[in-house]
Amino acid sequence: MTMHGWLRWAPVALAVVTGAALAQTQGVYKIGELNSYKAQPAFLGPYKKGMELAVEQINAAGGVNGRKLELVVRDDNANPGDAVRVAEELVTREKVDVLTGTFLSHTGMAVADYAQQKKRFFLAGEPLTDKLTWQGGNAYTFRLRPGTYMQAAMLVPEAAKLDKKRWAIVYPNYEYGQSAVNAFKTLLKQAQPDVEFVAEQAPPLGKLDAGAVVQALADAKPDAIFNVLFAADLTKFVREGNTRGLFKDRTVVSLISGEPEYLDALKDETPEGWIVTGYPWYGIDTPEHQAFLKAYQARFKDYPRLGSVVGYAMIRSAAEGLKKAGSADSDKMVAAFRGLEVDTPFGRIHYRAQDHQSTLGAYVGKTHNDGGKGVMVDFSYRDGADFQPSDAQVRASRTAAQ
Repeated sequence: MTMHGWLRWAPVALAVVTGAALAQTQGVYKIGELNSYKAQPAFLGPYKKGMELAVEQINAAGGVNGRKLELVVRDDNANPGDAVRVAEELVTREKVDVLTGTFLSHTGMAVADYAQQKKRFFLAGEPLTDKLTWQGGNAYTFRLRPGTYMQAAMLVPEAAKLDKKRWAIVYPNYEYGQSAVNAFKTLLKQAQPDVEFVAEQAPPLGKLDAGAVVQALADAKPDAIFNVLFAADLTKFVREGNTRGLFKDRTVVSLISGEPEYLDALKDETPEGWIVTGYPWYGIDTPEHQAFLKAYQARFKDYPRLGSVVGYAMIRSAAEGLKKAGSADSDKMVAAFRGLEVDTPFGRIHYRAQDHQSTLGAYVGKTHNDGGKGVMVDFSYRDGADFQPSDAQVRASRTAAQ
């Protein structure tokens, strides 16, 4: 090409290059989110709102690496097989950049296995089984919420103070419930060697025969009860337990029962004095939480639930990971998330390099019936960093699983 020809076509070529660069800069990062929205609406409705608020705030501030965030949401039907199929559709058909989500532990484990096989970065927001980051942890899976070991470790000191010898246990018979009970038994036995577990009821998830379960627990005459039931199963259990006097003069230690998702449903049936992990949104006065609360209420004209915090913090985590990685490449995201620091409504957290577990904590307190509404009282925040197994325990559990 002559010099004259080049000069004539140079502006066109420059425009093409500039346009391509601009299109890339103004593109989007697609976040593929799969969850059990139809099966667990009490938690996942607010969770979705929390995600939407975070996306709106991030995009209003200019996005990430010059790109806006876009949510692509799918339901996994609370089924591990469907969850893997949906994950594959999000990756291959929707071309999402980041894979996130899942609520139930068995669906979370299925998607984590998919992530490992496909070498795709996966950020699990909610599943609580310890196998997600420890016994079955893999290089591509990270988790936001404190798992069953961490939450049991937060509750066990309070349980040990009760000095109750005979304990009964009730839990949903699937991965989450089994993991929670194993952690509680192990940690309470360490804190109180003479403890006895005199009864154990493990109904299928969502199929609680409340009368039979409550009667079996009462017949065992325990001094205290550890409960892991949630959602509709929890409501049925509390109603039947109140009716039959199961909780009279017995302390109950209960995982996640202090979350508004479940206390709201109990209303005037809320039992007094259960020791629980939960989310007393009405009493947290830290600057981080107040800013989140104000923004959430302004956007949705409603108060947040714990799901709202998890969804919000998960999107914030994904955005910080993309920013640090400078790319949505899975291997770069994995490297970026190791040690990643993120600001959340519960304060700053980080994702541990050794096990991919975040240090997000939980509130521990007691249930109280406040004029027909369930609330938490006498609560305090437990930093997740203080309730994780040692590096040696993590290495041993992950090595044993390989």
